[in-house]
This record gives sequence, structure tokens and C-alpha cells, in this order.
Amino acid sequence: MPPKFDPNEVKLVYLRCVGGEVGATSSLAPKIGPLGLSPKKVGDDIAKGTADWKGLKITVQLKIQNRQATISVVPSAASLIIKALKEPPRDRKKQKNIKHSGNITLDDVISIARQMRPRSMAKNLSGTVKEVLGTAQSVGCTIDGKLPHDVIDEVNDGSVEIPEE
Repeated sequence: MPPKFDPNEVKLVYLRCVGGEVGATSSLAPKIGPLGLSPKKVGDDIAKGTADWKGLKITVQLKIQNRQATISVVPSAASLIIKALKEPPRDRKKQKNIKHSGNITLDDVISIARQMRPRSMAKNLSGTVKEVLGTAQSVGCTIDGKLPHDVIDEVNDGSVEIPEE
């Protein structure tokens, strides 16, 4: 016999999906079907809630209470960096393995680090900035025309000042 239904219970489901697109309901069904939700309806809600992240892979948090799902975007450092590059949305079916060779400012990096701060393991903001710079290196972009690892070295030796919180 299944457990009794509690209307006040809150369940959190995290999904990785492409922004602005309705994902495959076959991948949603095993996760949210047992909670009594329609995968098609939730897929449409995710597409509406992620419209401004068009074409980027992002993590979505579904907060399910009383068989109602509310969607919130939990952006990763990589998706925030790619959004800061202000590239036009790409068609994932036509363009594969794209290199993000743009340029962002150190202020963009610091604002991204402030957004990532609650989920960072670093002791202070400069550590989070270095985490974001490492992600920028793997994405392939530059910071103020310099390579991200050079900026990390400058943060380490103190020539670049990172404001605290």
C-alpha cells in the first residue's frame, strides 16, 4: 500500500535541460510521474520558465507541493559565463562543439561569482572568483583580453583586488 498523501510535503526535483525547449517527456516521466504530475504539462512549464536561457543547458529546480510544480532556474557557472558572452542563440542540431572565444570583463566575472557564492565551497569571494575563472578557461573565453589562468595568477599574487562580499 503506498504512503498516505500529504498536501504540505515539499519535494525538490533537479533536472538538466535545454533552455526554451520542451524536453523529451520520456525523460521527465520516471522522475515526476510517481509524484502525480503530468510530464507534458511540466515540460511546457519548463520551456516557458527557461525562455531567456534559449539554447543553453541549465539545471532546473522543480518544487512540487500539493501536486503543483513551480520552476526555478539554478544556473551553473558555465551557463552564466556563456550568457555573459552575449552570443546569439544557436541551433543545437546544426552547430556542434562550438568554441566560445569571446571576451568578458572582470566585473562580469565578479557578478557571476556573487551569484554562485551560496553554492561555492570557497571561504571568501576571491576563491569563488577563481572557481569562475577556471570555468571560463574550460569554456574558452578571455577576461579583459587576457587568458583566465593569467588572471587567476594575478588574483593569487594580489595585483588584482577582489572586493569582499
